Amino acid sequence: MVHSAYDSFELLKDNPSKIESIESYGSKLFIGCSDGSLRIYSPNSFGSDRSPSSDFHSKSTELQKEPYVLEKNVSGFSRRSLVSMEVIDSRELLLTLSESIAFHKLPNLETLAVITKAKGANAYSWDDRRGFLCFARQKRVCIFRHDGGRGFVEVKEFGVPDTVKSMSWCGENICLGIKREYVILNATSGALTDVFPSGRLAPPLVVSLPSGELLLGKDNIGVFVDQNGKLLQEGRICWSEAPSIVVIQNPYAVALLPRYIEIRSLRSPYALIQTIVLRNGRHLIDSKHALVVGLDNSAYGLFPVPLGAQIVQLTASGNFEEALALCKLLPPEDSSLRSAKESSIHIRYAHYLFDNGSYEEAMEHFLASQVDITYVLPFYPSIVLPKTTLITETEKLMDLGDPHLSRGSSGFSDDMESPPNQLLESDENTSLESKKMNHNTLMALIKFLQKKRHNIIEKATAEGTEEVVLDAVGDRYKKSYKGRGNIPISSGAREMAAILDTALLQALLFTGQSFAALELLKGLNYCDVKICEEILQKNKHYSALLELYRCNSMHREALKLLHQLVEESKGNESQTEVIQKFKPEMIIDYLKPLCGTDPMLVLEFSMTVLESCPTQTIELFLSGNIPADLVNSYLKQHAPTLQATYLELMLAMNESSISGNLQNEMLQIYLSEVLDWYADLSAQCKWDEKTYSSTRKKLLSALESISGYQPEVLLKRLPSDALSEERAILLGKMNQHELALSLYVHKIHVPELALSYCDRVYESNQQPTKSSGNIYLTLLQIYLNPRRTTKNFEKRITNLTSPQNMGTPKLASGSSFKVKGGRAAKKIAAIEGAEDMKISLGNTDSSRSDGDTDEPGEEGSSSIMLDEALDLLSQRWDRINGAQALKLLPKETKLQNLLQFIGPLLRKSSEAYRNSSVIKSLRQSENLQVRDELYNQRKPAIKITSDSMCSLCKKKIGTSVFAVYPNGKTLVHFVCFRDSQNMKAVSKDSPLRRRT
Repeated sequence: MVHSAYDSFELLKDNPSKIESIESYGSKLFIGCSDGSLRIYSPNSFGSDRSPSSDFHSKSTELQKEPYVLEKNVSGFSRRSLVSMEVIDSRELLLTLSESIAFHKLPNLETLAVITKAKGANAYSWDDRRGFLCFARQKRVCIFRHDGGRGFVEVKEFGVPDTVKSMSWCGENICLGIKREYVILNATSGALTDVFPSGRLAPPLVVSLPSGELLLGKDNIGVFVDQNGKLLQEGRICWSEAPSIVVIQNPYAVALLPRYIEIRSLRSPYALIQTIVLRNGRHLIDSKHALVVGLDNSAYGLFPVPLGAQIVQLTASGNFEEALALCKLLPPEDSSLRSAKESSIHIRYAHYLFDNGSYEEAMEHFLASQVDITYVLPFYPSIVLPKTTLITETEKLMDLGDPHLSRGSSGFSDDMESPPNQLLESDENTSLESKKMNHNTLMALIKFLQKKRHNIIEKATAEGTEEVVLDAVGDRYKKSYKGRGNIPISSGAREMAAILDTALLQALLFTGQSFAALELLKGLNYCDVKICEEILQKNKHYSALLELYRCNSMHREALKLLHQLVEESKGNESQTEVIQKFKPEMIIDYLKPLCGTDPMLVLEFSMTVLESCPTQTIELFLSGNIPADLVNSYLKQHAPTLQATYLELMLAMNESSISGNLQNEMLQIYLSEVLDWYADLSAQCKWDEKTYSSTRKKLLSALESISGYQPEVLLKRLPSDALSEERAILLGKMNQHELALSLYVHKIHVPELALSYCDRVYESNQQPTKSSGNIYLTLLQIYLNPRRTTKNFEKRITNLTSPQNMGTPKLASGSSFKVKGGRAAKKIAAIEGAEDMKISLGNTDSSRSDGDTDEPGEEGSSSIMLDEALDLLSQRWDRINGAQALKLLPKETKLQNLLQFIGPLLRKSSEAYRNSSVIKSLRQSENLQVRDELYNQRKPAIKITSDSMCSLCKKKIGTSVFAVYPNGKTLVHFVCFRDSQNMKAVSKDSPLRRRT
């Protein structure tokens, strides 16, 4: 016997006649005797106060656990012995089976109806929900329906293969046990469906379950089938012997065997619960909350042991599953008691399973018990936990024991409910520790923590949000909130989350789930930094360590570690894969989110990757919106060698992102390097103006391509006798075109550069002006009058770089500029321009007539460069004013040499003349057409009669001056028209007048 589910009590004994049937009605017992009488018994305690028939059912609705005495004997209730009885509580009827089936009204036992067609019936079944009665007579099955009053209506009658031994409704159908097999009878069509053969040793037995399914007997085996006769997978009940009667009283199935009553669980594997020795039992009925067993002349009551007592017994004997199943049957009003019992049983069961190696099942029961994780984690001594008060508080709570499951009453050992730390202090400490830290135990712990994690993290997040809100609304509200609540703002939700995540991370690492640990750290987590950092460093889980630093905003530590790993992967190619996978790009990826929050940290650690990943680093600065001035300043102070690299990349990627100051600084860096290079070559007497280093090429390219720098500052640093090409570019940026071109022609001696310079100046102006057009004339003048352009050349450049001229550079004679100061200034400019032109033409015509005035120290050739001038005219004839160019040429220039210039120029002029003539003709034709249309518009005549009215004043026109609107029909007085126009003008001007 596992435990006592029922207590047996003798209700009555020494009944005068043999008991043929038995039934209960409230607290009464109906005994059907062999002599046809009906004996009614009631509890002995009711004997002194007999109630009239009207109060027959008022004392109690349950069977009483006390001796029963005869209350009433109804002799001749039936002419034959009562084979079976059934009380129908919902309709207050008593159904009896004797020579036929009769219905009696309760409680006065008045005969309501007798179904004469049921004479000789040997089995029946009542469907209380629909009020249907089916009974078997010989090889016929009849169905009757209660009409709600005193009568029954026959519904169907079907034939069956053999005599029915047992029957029961199953939904809309009827299950029949006939001779050696079970069949399902369709109550509508009468169709029969075979189920399976019955047993050979015992007659068929059909038992209806509360769920609507059926339990069919096959000798000593009970088989579960559904309403259609299909076998279910729940298994089978194996009785000790073949039962004659089976009663279902959840959660047990009670069978009447020849020598005793056998009670089994309805839960698989349908274990034996209890046996009650009662020999020669003939009847077994369900009396609501109890069972009644009828013998030949006595009756016994089987009263259920209270569920609480059964739970204690099962728990004490280690049958935790049965105990938990009984807990679910506790009434809803005892929900708190039920929850406490279930929690305590789950805890005990979890201890039992854990000690026997069923770790995952143990964790499932710990989870079901809703204990804190701090109760389970001490099972794992190798897992380091943060210091907190939560663990000790949980241990104190668990030491209080379980008031709902007393150890004394259950006989359960104290060790089963001891906290885990007490278990670890036992003599088997070493063996337990080795067992509890194996892979299976840790996997079970991981599943337990993961299932607990969602709610704990949710509470911790809500707690953090609440604290932020309270901080936002002010300390006064925060203090008043603390005064009202028992739990402070820094309550245990986040501490519990820290314990859980720290333990979960360690368990994942110990079981080799490094990827899962990394995913844990990437999400929201509360891992203890100190503990996890030590473990991750010890086991070289660097990726997880980086995530730990990142999620705790320890960016400096993360970047130091990442830089160290990158350097190790560079220096040691034979390192493990863990180190090899770290690349400089990872530092850049880490820095990207920090640009907006900590730009100085980004600058500090970006220096380590600027050389190896320059483009990505510059993109980092640009995408992070870090000011270029800040980056440049930091580089200038901490990494001056990388300053030029940064500025180059910035300029190449986005010129507009570099200010004029930064452009100046980059050019100054280039120029300093070039000057150092020039000084070294000059000291070795190896300097050549046409020698180019890589830095000088960069300098020349930058001087030409960018436009935001200050050329005056750079020009001052150039040596007077070198770097002429750089000087020419700077002079061009200052609009000193004549000086720049003179350098290209007479210093550098590369006319192609001069021509390219002119092209750039000309093309830089989208709308060519006098300045851009005259640039070629300036070059032509330099070719034809070299003495004038080279005279005082160095002095003029020096004057440009003097402090008083730095702010307002003087333009060349060929350039157009504005001089402020009114009409006098304009006249002075005109006189200077005229004199320059005069000198220019004079020098050109006289060729070398000014040779006596040349200074002996002047550079450049004194002869004119006629061939270069002619090449210029032939190549750029469409951009040069032909008339002015011809005036500049020497008189002895042969016309044949000017064919390539004059030919296309004349063709262009002729074409322009023809086009102008055509346009003029078209304009004249258009003018004539307009005049013709004007004449046509003036042709219509307006006839003024005596009836003609003014459209404005509504008076006759008469002989007054009138006006006609463009439609040719509307006539108005001229005076009226003028007045209306004046009024419109006044209305438009009135807002302005009001403003003034």
